[in-house]
Amino acid sequence: MPKRHLITCALPYANGPIHIGHLAGCFLPSDIHYRYLKMKGEDVLFVCGTDEHGVPITLKAKNEHKTPQEVVDENHTRISQSLYAFGIHFDQFSRTTNSLHHKTAQDFFKTLYQQGVFEEKTAEQLYDEESQQFLADRYIIGTCPTCSYENAYGDQCEQCGRTSNPLELIHPKSALTGNTPVRKETKNWYLPLDQIQKDFLNDWVATKKNTWKSSVFGQCNSWLTDGLKPRAMTRDLDWGVPVPIEGVSHKVMYVWFDAPIGYITATKEAVGEDWTTWWKDPETEIIHFLGKDNIVFHTIIFPAMLYAHGGYNLPTHVPANEFLNLEGDKISTSRNHAIWLHEYLIDFPEKTDELRYVLNSILPETKDADFTWRDFQAKINNELVAILGNFVNRVLVLTHKYYAGAVPQGHIAEDLPNFSEKITQALDQFNQRQGLEAYMEIARYGNKYLQDTAPWKLMKDDSSHQKVADCMVTCLQIVHTLGQYGQVFLPQTAQKILHLLQLTSYQENLISGHSIGEPILLFEKIDDNDILHQISKLEVVEDTEPEQDKEVALTKPFKPMIQYDDFTKLDIRIATIIAAEKVKKADRLLQITLDVGSEKRTVVSGIAEHFSAEEIIGRQVTYLANLAPRTLKGIESNGMILMAEDETGKLRFLSPDEKISAGSLVS
Repeated sequence: MPKRHLITCALPYANGPIHIGHLAGCFLPSDIHYRYLKMKGEDVLFVCGTDEHGVPITLKAKNEHKTPQEVVDENHTRISQSLYAFGIHFDQFSRTTNSLHHKTAQDFFKTLYQQGVFEEKTAEQLYDEESQQFLADRYIIGTCPTCSYENAYGDQCEQCGRTSNPLELIHPKSALTGNTPVRKETKNWYLPLDQIQKDFLNDWVATKKNTWKSSVFGQCNSWLTDGLKPRAMTRDLDWGVPVPIEGVSHKVMYVWFDAPIGYITATKEAVGEDWTTWWKDPETEIIHFLGKDNIVFHTIIFPAMLYAHGGYNLPTHVPANEFLNLEGDKISTSRNHAIWLHEYLIDFPEKTDELRYVLNSILPETKDADFTWRDFQAKINNELVAILGNFVNRVLVLTHKYYAGAVPQGHIAEDLPNFSEKITQALDQFNQRQGLEAYMEIARYGNKYLQDTAPWKLMKDDSSHQKVADCMVTCLQIVHTLGQYGQVFLPQTAQKILHLLQLTSYQENLISGHSIGEPILLFEKIDDNDILHQISKLEVVEDTEPEQDKEVALTKPFKPMIQYDDFTKLDIRIATIIAAEKVKKADRLLQITLDVGSEKRTVVSGIAEHFSAEEIIGRQVTYLANLAPRTLKGIESNGMILMAEDETGKLRFLSPDEKISAGSLVS
């Protein structure tokens, strides 16, 4: 075991707020690992910061008629506040526009320059004649030569993930003017990745085959198999870290050169002169948490920089995650198909642990995952409320009922499982989903133990009172354990449990006679209206894209292919609406009675904003008859009325051209 652990989290880009994809991709996993190591008493440092250079920042500033500094100032504040509210408490959350970072990055660049590492080249780059400037990679949009995606950037195609040379794009256009750029020569400084691959990367990456995730090693190895090429580390721009070469102006460092150096800057800000202990002492391991789109930069480019510089530790682990989708669709900031953290904090105050729990339970550790609001509701109501919260509440209520809120004189059950073993095994391997499952097993065990022991029955027999005391002492110890490991997964909940147990820290034990607090509910059920409101927000497309792209933005992508047998499982019929009324205290819900031929069915549908109850009576609709029932506002809803959404967001019934018998099959 190394003496210390330096944990970094991919720097969030300061051209906008952050969403749940960022939280699930790296912030939550890194925080869980940090809290886990801290709980074990390890020496650990957790650093991050906002990445504030690069072309998207300047584009954003231009569109909003602001300076780049104003844009990053606003977003740094919003990002840092959102993360802190979710319990992501870095030892240092820095910024790449800080003066210390500029100096750190420039010193790093100077060392490579003075050691003769860089290759100085004059080469053709794309130039926008109207704006009279060379175009950085993100100023160029064209067709990807690999997958033919028409909106690929000059540095990377977001469709297939290919990192490219902007000169390779087909039909390139300037993002500034829309014009076709011309080729023009300019001088830049290149990192000779091809040579570094031969000298170092091939052998070093090979040593990671059994320690890195297979997806991380596989992507990295694929790059090496294709063969690396020299990559320019400077750009013809004004916004960024100035290149520290005498006589050179209007050139800044490539954003992926200065951004990872931000980890070093943040360490300097956190610990001062002791920063070398965390970056150069071989007893320190470095762990980079990030999303899969950043793998190449942390497994190839940054290690190549560190190796070329000399004297630095290289990353030990790079536990990158896959992507999080939203309601079956890719998260899209331009279409506002996202759940923004700062908005969630407004809509669900004091419910940060709830989102942490749901995201942790579906972390995209080995494959892309999908977040849905219905799943969010179900996990909170059926797991946090019904299992974890219910157990803690029952234990405290019974302790107050039988022992006036004092820990009784009793013994902890001898056969109590070793709850920590599974959690430790999972978290040591960065399997945080599995770790959470093991954590919830504690609450499930507690509920079963309490139910099986049934102290409310034993209390009726005077000779069984000691068994009751033993049961309650055991249950209180399980509550203590839930709070202790809750520090890793659910920090706010852990604090609530600590307060309920009236302890100052989880280092304290519950002793006989110790008073505990009055019971409170740890979690509240999520109401259907809250979920319907959130789903409706996702249907609103903000006017943030060019006019010609609006139709594309409003078009939902096709879902994954299914087999014919999957389709035949759907029982779709024509039904006639024979009655409808508003559901009380639910502005968006209608209770609808359907004639489906052989019987009548009740459906609760969130269409009240589009139709009145009166106007839909008598309509024939398309009805999914074999969807499992669910209860909404106390009403059992059986099946679903199928609807279509037009380009304005208006819902339309799917009805036959002519009236036919209710119950007719659709095939």
